[in-house]
Amino acid sequence: MERVEFISEEQVIINEDGTRTETMMLNMGPQHPATHGVLRIVLHLDGEMVVKAVPYIGYLHRGIEKLCEHITYQQCLPYTDRMDYIASICNNIGYILAVEKLLGIEDEIPERAKTTEVILFELGRIESHLVGIGTNALDLGAMSAFLYCFKERERIYDILETVCGARLTTSYPRVGGLPLDLPESFEEMVRNFLKIFPTTLTEVENLLTRNRIWIERTKGVAVISAEDAVDLGLTGPSLRASGVPYDVRKATPYLGYENYDFEVPVANEGDAYSRYLCRVEEMHQSLKIIQQAIDNLPDGPYIADLPDIVLPEKELTYTRMESLIRHFVIVYEGFKPPAGEVQHAVENPKGELSYYLISDGSGKPYRMRVRGPSFVNMQALSQMVEGSLVADVIASIGSLDIVLGEIDR
Repeated sequence: MERVEFISEEQVIINEDGTRTETMMLNMGPQHPATHGVLRIVLHLDGEMVVKAVPYIGYLHRGIEKLCEHITYQQCLPYTDRMDYIASICNNIGYILAVEKLLGIEDEIPERAKTTEVILFELGRIESHLVGIGTNALDLGAMSAFLYCFKERERIYDILETVCGARLTTSYPRVGGLPLDLPESFEEMVRNFLKIFPTTLTEVENLLTRNRIWIERTKGVAVISAEDAVDLGLTGPSLRASGVPYDVRKATPYLGYENYDFEVPVANEGDAYSRYLCRVEEMHQSLKIIQQAIDNLPDGPYIADLPDIVLPEKELTYTRMESLIRHFVIVYEGFKPPAGEVQHAVENPKGELSYYLISDGSGKPYRMRVRGPSFVNMQALSQMVEGSLVADVIASIGSLDIVLGEIDR
């Protein structure tokens, strides 16, 4: 309450020469479009200079972690893509990998399913970075880049829609692999995207990378040092732009990422411009990974043969009593992992996304905890904007690329 009282009143600062400076309190958000969600930031201003900035969250809290303690493991999946809804498929895959690790079936997953998940994960990364760069540019007045980015985002949505029927909230993978085999048009659509997207990405770079206005609005703005970035727990492009080459795909590989040839983009300035450059280069690297994966997409089963965990084929459910009973039991009671706990991290587009699960041996999680990168990365916002202009607050938020659905959960 002391903190609330402090930031809800104007401050009076006595300077060294004895003069008084009164700060004005300004509420930015939670309805401001440039806060990238229902985020409220209380700014203390000395003229146009930010003296103090305090973020307020919770306007989008839905109790996802608590809800997941009352439903089966598979039923938790749709809640995960309602967190970072800009990269839903990445959240889905991260959660599925955590459950498979809890069950101890990682080695049972078919290669076709793993390779497909890599392709979809990297498409989700590109999709997220397109939205992040496009909206950040739009916040600072660059309309054209926003339109180019969203045009390519729609191509990715077309691929996702073909695969699972959904565009935004995918809820696609299943524990053990994929619910259905890939459609015949999947490979062709992905290869067409690989041909078309580099041209648009080059156009976005031509619009922004050497644009004088863009450079002046982002270079030297929202600076965070490597030491502070590590201390604050930053991950993803926000950390790598400060010179720390940490990427979960390299540090603790999953889905066979150790077999793919790609680089981890790193910058050293730690400002908004560096974060933009890292995201652009990450999209180039994602294209390399997708190309390798689609070239080596194997045939064969798309889901593991685990009768106690995986639902029987629909045709068998309709025609065989034992399959119908198994289907009923798995859907109604859920599969039952052994008692224990597990933590699994993936390199989400915004940083390290980690799921922590505790099993008590029942068909429902005893506890699910999510470490969302947006939530942790936002800690740096106050330090980034203090001493800068109000206009730089907009650039700072956009450069962090936060999503309030993941922050509040």
